Amino acid sequence: MVPVDQRDPPRRNGPSPATAHVATISHRPPERSGTRDEAVEQAGQLDWPVALDGVAGVVDNDQTVELLARTAVSQAQAGADAVAPSDMMDGRVGALRAALDEHGLSETPLIAYSAKYASAFYGPFRVAADSAPQTGDRKGYQMDPANALEAVREAKLDMQEGADIVMVKPALPYLDIIRRVKDETGMPVAAYNVSGEYSMLKAAAERGLLDERAAVLEALTGIRRAGADIVITYHAKDVARWLNP
Repeated sequence: MVPVDQRDPPRRNGPSPATAHVATISHRPPERSGTRDEAVEQAGQLDWPVALDGVAGVVDNDQTVELLARTAVSQAQAGADAVAPSDMMDGRVGALRAALDEHGLSETPLIAYSAKYASAFYGPFRVAADSAPQTGDRKGYQMDPANALEAVREAKLDMQEGADIVMVKPALPYLDIIRRVKDETGMPVAAYNVSGEYSMLKAAAERGLLDERAAVLEALTGIRRAGADIVITYHAKDVARWLNP
């Protein structure tokens, strides 16, 4: 996530710390890939993944998209294998695709957060990252958990704008959405098993209420069975260890 000062956005000039990290990670072993989650953080103010109009106090869609496009190019040039706009702004996939293509990065895949719901399950991450909004909430641009039709519509729009992969986030409370998006688009679908989903199983296992290995593998299998081609999860290291002892 990219800090932005409205008066003089620092990421417009020179590399960001995140870009430097991507450049370092790009020297990883060839069997590993690096994907950058693209969002804009309002530095020191509201900690939202978008730019805000400082006068009206509302999300500035066009400014956010412009900043995201610049950031995507910077991250891809630094070595990111893919970029993943997580902001839910209108038109951002097309803008990022155009910016990447203009800079000779047409082979860089775009993973679109097509159905990112306004979920309570982001709580543990927001606590750890100290990124909960200080005022208001993100329901103005993240999706209503009761709305299934919008998820399909947004995924189709992202596909038309040039997304290579569409994503549903969170995963376990939205297995039906994963299936509908997969069936309606035929696109590769990623599902994000978020911090709250992870923490529930961890907490239950720590209290001896669940067999952690069995419960995690069952949950991730369910996400995969629902139609996810890719599962992004905090359980990844544990699963890798369990499956490849």
